[in-house]
Order: sequence, then C-alpha cells, then structure tokens
Amino acid sequence: MDRRQFISQTAAGSMALGGGLPLAAHAQSRPADVLVVANEFGPNSLDIHTVGANRPAYGVSWICYDRLMTYGRKTLPDGRVVYDRDKLEPELAESWQMAPDGMSVTFKLRANARFHDGTPVTAKDVKWSFDRAVSVGGFPTFQMAAGSLSKPEQFEVVDDLTFRVKFLQKDKLAMPDLAVPVPSIFNSELVKKHVTAQDPWGLNWTRNNTAGGGAYRVESWKPGQEIIYIRNDNWVCGPMPKLRRIVQRDVPNAGNRRALLVKGDIDITYDLPPKDFSELSSDASVVKVSSMPIENSMFYLGMNVTKPPFNNPKVRQAVAWVLPYDKLFDNAIYKRAAKLYGGSPKVSSIAWPQPTGYSTDVAKARALLAEAGYANGFETTISFDLGGATIGEPMTVLIQESLASIGIKAQINKIPGATWRAALLKKDMPMIVNRFGGWLDYPEYFFFWCYHSQDAVFNTMSYKNPALDKLISTAQFANERSVYEGAVKDMIQIAYDEVPRVPLLQPTMDVAMRRDVQGYMYWFHLQPDYRQLSKG
Repeated sequence: MDRRQFISQTAAGSMALGGGLPLAAHAQSRPADVLVVANEFGPNSLDIHTVGANRPAYGVSWICYDRLMTYGRKTLPDGRVVYDRDKLEPELAESWQMAPDGMSVTFKLRANARFHDGTPVTAKDVKWSFDRAVSVGGFPTFQMAAGSLSKPEQFEVVDDLTFRVKFLQKDKLAMPDLAVPVPSIFNSELVKKHVTAQDPWGLNWTRNNTAGGGAYRVESWKPGQEIIYIRNDNWVCGPMPKLRRIVQRDVPNAGNRRALLVKGDIDITYDLPPKDFSELSSDASVVKVSSMPIENSMFYLGMNVTKPPFNNPKVRQAVAWVLPYDKLFDNAIYKRAAKLYGGSPKVSSIAWPQPTGYSTDVAKARALLAEAGYANGFETTISFDLGGATIGEPMTVLIQESLASIGIKAQINKIPGATWRAALLKKDMPMIVNRFGGWLDYPEYFFFWCYHSQDAVFNTMSYKNPALDKLISTAQFANERSVYEGAVKDMIQIAYDEVPRVPLLQPTMDVAMRRDVQGYMYWFHLQPDYRQLSKG
C-alpha cells in the first residue's frame, strides 16, 4: 500500500493523582485547562539522550524542550490532522538561511527565549546540545548520523543568537533530522553543574531532572506512578498551549483505563488493546477514537543471524513460511493494521512498508527446514516486550504454536517494558517479536536504522550485508529519481529474500479520548502533543 494513503469503578479509580487531584474527579468537576491521561506505563527517563529511554520519554522531550525547527501540519480529506513531513516551521529558531552551495544552514534564534529557570537561550546552548547528541553514543548519536550530523566541528556559534550547521555532504535527511526529538536544546550551564569525569554530559542528572525551555516543565515525577506537567507561561517558541496542567498516570490494567475513560475520570488514553479500540469506535456517543496508519512502521519477527540456526537463510525462510499471518491479523490486532504478507515475491514498488511474498505454507516451511539440516527442528527462545503485552503476547503465543508445527520448540521469554530497550540493544536474543517505526518517512531511513551493518542501533538481528549497505547509502544521497527508485527496490528485495526480520503487520496509531478533547494531531513519534490539545 502507498504510505501516503493511508467496567465499573475500579480500585484504580480511587488512586490519588498528584497535587491532591483524585483520579475519580469526573470531567465535569475538573478545570477545563487540566487534562488527565492514563496509560500502561510512563517514561523511564526524563532525557531522551539516556541509554534505554523509552517511547514515553520521547513525549517528555517533545514538550519540555525546544528544537530549532518543528514540522507543519496538514488536514487529510477525512478531517484528520497529521504532521507534514515536507514542511518545516520555526520553533526556537525564528528563521534560517541555506548557504548558496547547500553545504551549511544558518539559524537565527529568538532573542526572548528563556529556559525554565529564566536563563536566556543562546547559540552556545545549541552547540553544546548538538555536541552532546553526536557524542553520547547509542540511539541519539545514531539518530543524528541519519542526517549526516556526526561531528562537533559541524556546529558553529556565530554569535549569541546565530548558530550554523555545516554539512559533511548534501543529505536530504539533514534538515528533517533537526526537527525530531533528539536535537533538543539543553540549558548547558545548568547541566554542567552536574557533570563528572565519568559522566561528562550529565546524563545521570538529566535522567531524573529536566533542563529545557519548552512549553511545559515537569512539576513532579514518580516513576511507575505518574508524571505531572505544568505550563511554562513564559514560552515564546509557539502558540501558548491552552492546557495549564497535564496529569499523566500509569494504570497498567487496560480494562481499568477503558472504564475510567468511559466514566469520565480520565480524558485520554492511547495504549488500549486493539479490541477495545474496535469496540469504542462503534459507539461515539461518549468517546471518540482517532486512528492513523503508522508510516514507516511494522511489527516483525526478528532472528539473530550471528548464531545457529538463524545464520542459515533457509531456516529464516522456513520461519517466514510457517507464520500464522491471518491469525495474527484477526486475533492479535483485531484487523487494526495493514497486512505485510501475501504480496508478490518480486519487489516492483518503492512503497514502504509493503507486503512480502510470504504467506502461511507449512509444507514449504518444513521442506526448507529439512534442506537446512534441521528436519527434526530445534529449540530456541522467543522474546517480547511486556510493556506492549496486549498485542505482543498473543502474537508471540500464536507464533510459538506455528513454529511447533515444524518442530521448532520456542520457549517464551517475557521482558519487562522498563528494560526492553536495553535488552534489544544487547542484540543477543535468538528471536524477538517487536515493533519498530522510523521517524523520518523514507524507506532508506528505516533501512539505515534496521539493516545497516555499521552498528545500526535497531539492527536487532545483527544482520550484515555490504551490498545492502551500499544500496542504503545510494538511496540516501541519490540525486536522480531513477537511481533512487532502483536502489530502494533492490534493498527491499534483499531484505525480503534474506529475511533476517519477517514483516508481519503495519499497525495503526489509535487514541481514545472524551468527546470534549479537541486538537489531537498525529505525530511520527506517536506521543500526543499536549501543546495542541484543548477541552471544549
């Protein structure tokens, strides 16, 4: 498919929210400028640069810090509002100018921007923040490198309010990469007070404290319980948010979250099981559901290619042919996804993601396994993230059953959500059920993260193929459309033939909210932008 298309009061209800506000405070009694949110789990860090920062941590970064630029918005024909990947707008930078040769860009910062503690924001804070992002390693550094931003020497302070980025090469992902959550601007002098010889970037401190100047600041954070945001009334980098306070509560039980939403004890939730979203969508009298296909995203089954038996392509292909795709679509995700199977074995389109040529064929799977020398099967483990168990667990159980039909005995390994990202980065799990989505909506960006040999952070299969690496680079820097399209088709073909990860389904982003919640907008990082929400 084209990526352009696209029960009663519970014990949880009596838990106290921060500041003395009870969770059972109904919508009618809450101020119109207070939003109450409940989700399965919250951030495990307040700093996106720290190792293992989870998706809710991206949300902290998005509203508590500023970036030089942000993305514009567009309204789809059906009325849904989404970010516009092709439109960059000012945030901390009021303007910018590209050099005539296209090898640098100069930003002019807002003169009246302040951090939360009142300190003026200057170009030296921007440089320190960018130097940090390209130096801390792991996800942040790799994210910056995705736009060819990799050396502190690329970042120059011209004067207090002028900052320049020098490009190593002409890369169409460089400017979009400056508007994602990673290049957030930190109060450098504040963080420097907490650095040590062992921690030169102050990561231990920023994991539990913010040092930003964004539209909101963290009023309080109780890991595993709640995080409360309060509006920064001195913010000048965008329209002043209408919501004064955000109370975001961890409520692990999905049934509790649904009941709280329907009753009016919370205003919004965005991680219910697909079955709940399906049922809530059919009755819009109290609750409304916004659904959007997540571009550049997929659920997949990954296999670690560094160790037997998954170092054998025929074993991986056998697994791809035995998976119960239709059961996963019907019973694990309740059809709230696009199918990534049953397509043509020959890649003829640059659409991403697109269906593979695999489908369920047990006989073919059994034959391939025999050819690989595993006619009697083997034993292994298959891991999934408990933080996404509502979908991940039924998927994993169904996959376990299908593997058993060809003699593969897979023991299920349940990993807590708080440690899932760290477990992924070790890259030592034999099989995983996981979901990955690329922020920048380009196929070469997804492949850069997930298939590149050069320590790609989310190449969780440890797959290495120099030919594929070259195609990824060709696609990223191609100037001619024909060259670009040829490289993209070839890299998808290799990935599907070698199948270190088996694409399963392209999920939708579902958000359930009370009918008086207005302004929801789909973002690539999948976190609601509270700056844009209001209550009618």
